[in-house]
Amino acid sequence: MLIPFALAAVAGTVWLFPFGDGPDTKASAGQPVRGVVTGAQAGSCNGDVQVGAQPEGDQCLVVTVRMDDGDAPGREIRAIAPLEPGSPRFAVDDKVVLSYGGGDPTDGQSYQLVDFQRDVPLALLAGLFAVVVLVLGRWQGLKALLALGVSFGVLVLFVLPAIIAGENPLLVAIFGAGLIMFAVLYLTHGLTARTSTAVLGTMVSLAMIGVLGALWAAFASLTGLDEDTATLVGLLNNPIDTRGLLLAGVVIGALGVLDDVTITQTSAVWELRAANPALTRLELYTAALRIGRDHVASAVNTLVMAYAGAALPLLLYSSISGVGLGNILTSQSIAQELVRTLVGSIGLVAAVPITTFLAAAVAATEPATGIAPPPSTRRPTRAAARDGERTSGRRGGERKTRPAGEQRRRERDGQRAGGERRTGRAGDRPNGRRAAQPRDGRAERTSDHRAEPPHERRAERTADGWFEQAGDNRAGPPPERRAERTGESWFD
Repeated sequence: MLIPFALAAVAGTVWLFPFGDGPDTKASAGQPVRGVVTGAQAGSCNGDVQVGAQPEGDQCLVVTVRMDDGDAPGREIRAIAPLEPGSPRFAVDDKVVLSYGGGDPTDGQSYQLVDFQRDVPLALLAGLFAVVVLVLGRWQGLKALLALGVSFGVLVLFVLPAIIAGENPLLVAIFGAGLIMFAVLYLTHGLTARTSTAVLGTMVSLAMIGVLGALWAAFASLTGLDEDTATLVGLLNNPIDTRGLLLAGVVIGALGVLDDVTITQTSAVWELRAANPALTRLELYTAALRIGRDHVASAVNTLVMAYAGAALPLLLYSSISGVGLGNILTSQSIAQELVRTLVGSIGLVAAVPITTFLAAAVAATEPATGIAPPPSTRRPTRAAARDGERTSGRRGGERKTRPAGEQRRRERDGQRAGGERRTGRAGDRPNGRRAAQPRDGRAERTSDHRAEPPHERRAERTADGWFEQAGDNRAGPPPERRAERTGESWFD
C-alpha cells in the first residue's frame, strides 16, 4: 500500500533536484578567512568602524589578526571593532573569522571582523550527544544517529538547493519530508507492519497540515516576507515564492514531532495487543487513545515552546515597541509564527486518533505470537487431583506440583485399607520430630516446622483416599497434627 507513495517521493525528489551548477547570486556575503588574534587594544576609531554604528571618542577596539588561510596566509592585518553593548569582545589568542570582500588581500580595509570560530566546541558537543545516544540506545541509538544523518543530508543536498534554484518551496518540502519520513522511520524501526502504520499516520497528518497551512495563509493574507526573507530575495536572481517558503517551514517543522507521536501511538497499540490478545479493535483504540491524550498534551507544549524560542527576539522587539498586544499579534512577523504553531499543533493532535485507528485495525488482524498466558488461580478439580495434579495455592500465583505416581500409590493404599480410618497421637521426640507407630512397624517421620500454611490448604477424605485441594480459604489441620499413611491404616 505504501510502495506507490515511496516511489512518488523518490520520483518527486529526482524531478525537483537541481542538477548542474548552483545558481548565481546578485551579491556575495564575502569569503570567510580564518585567523588568530595576536593583539587587541582600545584606540581611536578613525572612521574605520566595520561593525555597527560609529561610536564617539576612543570607543573602538583595534585588533591585530594573523590570517591562517585565504589569499595571504600568515600575514597580519589590523581590523577595527566597535565597543558597543552586545558586540563581541575579542582578546589575544581568540580564533576568529574574517570576511574578505575583494580587493587587495594584504590590505586590512578589504577584511571585516565578523565572528568567532566555533568548530571545536560544536564538534565536542556533537560527540557528547552521540556518546549519550549510543550508551542509552545501543544498536537502536546507532540507527537513530544514522537516520539523523539522512535527514540532514536531504535538507542540505536537496531541499535548500532546490529552493534556491527557484523550485516551488511547498512542493520541495513535501517531497523532501516524504523522503525523510520513509528513510528515517524504516531505518530506525525496521520493515514491520508497526512501522508502516506509523508511516501512514504521519503521511495523512502531514497532508492535513499542508492543506490547513495553505488555507490559513491565504485567509490571513500572509505573504511570508519578513526581514530575513527580504534579504534572501535580494540575494537571489531567481524569484522565490515567499508564501510557499512559509508553508515549507510549517511542513518540515511539524515532521520531527509527528513521527515521535505516531511511533509512540503505534507501539502502544501493539503492546496492548500483546498484553491481552482478546481485545477487539474498539477496545484497542479506546485504551491506546487514553495513552495518546497524555502524550498530546506534552507534545503540543513542546511544539509551541520551540516556535516561541525561535521567535523570542522578535517577540521582545514587538513588546518594547509601544503598540498594543493585539497589534503585535496580528503583525506580519508574529501572525505567521502563530499560523505556523497552531497549524502544526492541530496536525499533531489529529495524528493521535488517526494513527491509533490505523494501528488498531492492523494489530487486531495479526496473530498474537510469543505471548504466555497469565498463571491460573482457579482451584484444581477433584479429577485433576486424582490424576496427580496436586497444587497448593501460594501468593503471587506460584504453584507446587506433586508427582502423579505418589498420588496413585496413596490411592491404592487407601483402597487396601477398605476405607477404615484409625487415628492416634504420637509422642513428640526431643529433636522436634514425631513418628507414627503402625502395626507393621513402618513409619514416616515429618518435622513439625513443615506444617502447611493456614487458609491455603485443606485435607479432604474420600472413599478412594486422601487428596489436598488448593485455593480453599478454610484452614487445614493444625501444625501439631499430620495425617500419615502407612501400609495398612492412617495415623495422626
